[in-house]
Amino acid sequence: MVFKKKPREQEGQNLLQMVPVLKEGLSLQQSNDEMTVFVSRQSWIERQAVRFLKQPAVIQVKLDSLGAAVISRCDGNHTISDIAEALHAQFDEAAEPLIPRLAKFVELMEANHWIDWKLVSDNEIHRVSV
Repeated sequence: MVFKKKPREQEGQNLLQMVPVLKEGLSLQQSNDEMTVFVSRQSWIERQAVRFLKQPAVIQVKLDSLGAAVISRCDGNHTISDIAEALHAQFDEAAEPLIPRLAKFVELMEANHWIDWKLVSDNEIHRVSV
């Protein structure tokens, strides 16, 4: 069986110019320098696992201070470039290598369906779901 990647509408876009937006249904809780993301299990198979296998209805993901700083800026107002600049100002050398780490974290958030993208091009803003 061969799985093909779903074509992405934002193909060819520069990641640094894209604007991440947290999806509806995610809850954030800040405590000290950690942030916890609460992800509700909504798909049919997840609901069955909750019901019959006594799995938790909400998954809790703890983020460190760097992850918390990134996810708190995924509000639709900051590009990835803006987020990178803010991280460099806040964490300095502790965030290095900044761009590869940030790109990988954003990739993981997208793979887990935590973010949508707002594309900014020539004064136009488009919301893209993947």
